[in-house]
Amino acid sequence: MPVSIGIAVIGAGAIGRTHIETLARMQGLHLAAIVDPMPAAQALAESLNVPCLPDIASLIDSGLARGAVVATPNETHEPVSSALLRAGLPVLLEKPIAESLEAALRLIAVGDETGIPLLIGHHRRHNPIIRAAHDAIKAGAIGDLVMATVTCSLAKPDSYFEAAWRRTPGAGGPLLINLVHEIDLLRHFFGEIAVVQAISSRDRRSFAVEDTAAVCLRFVGGGLATLCISDAAVGPWAWDLSAGENPARFPAHLVTPHLYAGSRAGLSLPDLALWQPPGNPDWTVELQPQRLPVTLADPYEAQLAHFVDLIRDGGTPRVSARDATANLILLDAIRLAAETGQQVAVDLSPLGTES
Repeated sequence: MPVSIGIAVIGAGAIGRTHIETLARMQGLHLAAIVDPMPAAQALAESLNVPCLPDIASLIDSGLARGAVVATPNETHEPVSSALLRAGLPVLLEKPIAESLEAALRLIAVGDETGIPLLIGHHRRHNPIIRAAHDAIKAGAIGDLVMATVTCSLAKPDSYFEAAWRRTPGAGGPLLINLVHEIDLLRHFFGEIAVVQAISSRDRRSFAVEDTAAVCLRFVGGGLATLCISDAAVGPWAWDLSAGENPARFPAHLVTPHLYAGSRAGLSLPDLALWQPPGNPDWTVELQPQRLPVTLADPYEAQLAHFVDLIRDGGTPRVSARDATANLILLDAIRLAAETGQQVAVDLSPLGTES
C-alpha cells in the first residue's frame, strides 16, 4: 500500500483552512502539521490531532512533511517559500506569488537554483470548467477574441478587514487579492496583454488601498477586455459567487460574470454556454446556445493532486513562478495606469526565460 504523503499547511487563516479541509478529503495525503504561532491555529491543530509548529525552522527540523502549502500574508511569501525550497521541500504557494516584483524575482531565482517544485496556487486553472473553456478557445470555437467582459462584485463585511494586511498597500485591495485571478484566466485563455488602462477608487472604504477599479486591456494577439471589480459592491456577479468552487465559504448564484465574444461565437462562464450563429454571424439572426460538456470536480483537490505529482515525479508546474509573476507585472501596470490616468505598456522582460 502506498505510503501517505504528509503536507504541512503554513498559515491557518481562511485559505489555509480551505487547504486543510481539502487534505482531509483526499486519499494518499495527510495533514502533517500546521505552522502558525497564533492561539487559534494551536486550537485547530489540537482538534485535528496534528502538531502545531511555531515557525518554518521548526517544520524543516521536524522532518514531518514532504511538501508545504504556504498560505501566509503576501509580504511573507518570498522569505517563507525560499527557506522551504532551500531545505528541499516542494511548495504550493498561494497567489499572488509575492507582494512586489522584486520579491517575486528573488523567488524565481531560488526556484531556478534549487530545482525544487514550486507551484503557484491559481486554483482556477485546475477547475474542469476552466480546462474545458481553455480547450474550446484554443480549438477555435469562438474564433479570434474581439472583446471580453469580466465582473467581480464582492461585498466583503467589515470583519474581513480586521486583518491589517488587507488594508495595506502592496498586500491588500481587490486588485491584488481578487483581480489577480481574473488576469490569470484572461492570459491563460487569450495570451499576453500589451497595454492596460485603469481607474480606481477608495471612496467606499477610505482605506489606503482601492476598493473598486475598472480596467481595460489590449491583448498582444488582438482583442480587448474590460474588468470591473469591487470589494464593496453588492451583487452575485463574480466567479467566487457563481462557480461553486468553495461551497463552504461562498454560495453559488446562477449568473455569468465572464463573457467572451469572438469572431465566430460567444462563450460565457461558469455555465460554459457557447453561443453560435447558424451561419455567418448576423446580429439579426438568433444565436444557438450549446453547453460544453464537463465533469465537475473540486479544483482544490485537483490542485493538490497535481502538487503531489510534482513531489513524486517532478515535472512542470501548471502555474509556474514566472507565469504567476507575469500576473504581478500586469497588476503593477494596472495600478500605475490608475495613478497616472495614462495607458501603460506591459513589460515582461524582467522574467527572462524558463529554465
